[in-house]
Amino acid sequence: MSVDCFLDTNVLVYAVASDPAAARKREAALALIEQVDFALSAQVLQEFYVTVTRKLETPLSSVQAMEWIEQWDAFPCVGIDAALVKVAAELSERYRISYWDAAVIAAAELAGADIVYSEDLNDGQRYGHVMIRNPFADRGLVQDRG
Repeated sequence: MSVDCFLDTNVLVYAVASDPAAARKREAALALIEQVDFALSAQVLQEFYVTVTRKLETPLSSVQAMEWIEQWDAFPCVGIDAALVKVAAELSERYRISYWDAAVIAAAELAGADIVYSEDLNDGQRYGHVMIRNPFADRGLVQDRG
């Protein structure tokens, strides 16, 4: 499997957010989803489901959340297994980041992605061959893809 990039949970959450204060981020997330060949992971989809059904100011119903997940089923999804957990634990220790962020990076590497779009890690930071890009930074999506 090889893709252009990997999307973190926050990109998916902003894509469905109805909060007017997040309108700019919603537009950026939707544009990114439409423009790039991306991969996800089971972890990202799990986090998406919990966040949008329980943590949003106006949560989605479980049916609505599943409809979004079904749309993303067309894209590669990295599963969680013992090997990924071990790599993520090692990355977490090496880079001194949370296990969950390291699991995203490990899944991105497994998917063959060179870029992880996320606002949770430092924009421009490189972890191995994976570069973090914040799709909500002011520089815009076109520059991110370069």
